[in-house]
Amino acid sequence: MGFPVKAVVFDWAGTMIDFGCMAPVQALIGVFSGEGVTVTAAEVRRDMGMAKRDHLQALLRYPSVVSRWIAAKGSAPSEADTDRLFQKVVPAMTRAAADSAILIPGAAGTFAELRDLGVRIGSGTGYSREMMYEILRHAAEQGYAPEMVVCAGETPAGRPSPFMTWKALMELNVWPAHACIKVDDAPVGMEEGKQAGCWTIGVSGSGNGVGLDLRSYSALSPDERQERNERAGRELKAAGADFVVEDVSKLMPVVRQIAERIGVS
Repeated sequence: MGFPVKAVVFDWAGTMIDFGCMAPVQALIGVFSGEGVTVTAAEVRRDMGMAKRDHLQALLRYPSVVSRWIAAKGSAPSEADTDRLFQKVVPAMTRAAADSAILIPGAAGTFAELRDLGVRIGSGTGYSREMMYEILRHAAEQGYAPEMVVCAGETPAGRPSPFMTWKALMELNVWPAHACIKVDDAPVGMEEGKQAGCWTIGVSGSGNGVGLDLRSYSALSPDERQERNERAGRELKAAGADFVVEDVSKLMPVVRQIAERIGVS
């Protein structure tokens, strides 16, 4: 029969690499700053997990950002502005993502343990294929190389649609979806997993919800760390997470719990 969990589809930034999901925030803040427009980390993080062009479009629709854009430019952002900004976002995000392509502690070990159980490993990301080029190389050097990587723009729609997860499962030739798990740090990733028919595990501490790099996160007091994890966990649960873990180093006990439930269903 084998292990009941057939596949796990991981997100990338904030889940397996880039503790705190810092690269997209730094890149978008920098691009807007170059335009003379301020955007905050909280504004950037609001729609994290989307394809980066969709994320940029969402950011340019926020009333607070629109008002600052008008103050700086004299008119509301247009579709041409979106196109122009995205041309700047791509290289900025590519540089920031490559610089932040450090595996989250425990990611390589979890990957190896899943592979030892015969679980297929796929992944999906809001980064484009171009943005992922250096990330894939750096991750492999650190011991993480999923069998399948689905990038933004490679499906008819991005998150929260299920298409990226479905594409990963199809390419892995794995089914049924209810024997598979989607792991993500963003609420939109939990929505994606539920729409795909998978079990969903949200990652709170290392992800966008807490939004701190590893050093800053480690410096929190135990009480503050717990409070921030609980707050991020509530958002993930509200979006459809079946389970929430602090980071992927704590994933395997939940995977085994899901395997038990699949085995008796």
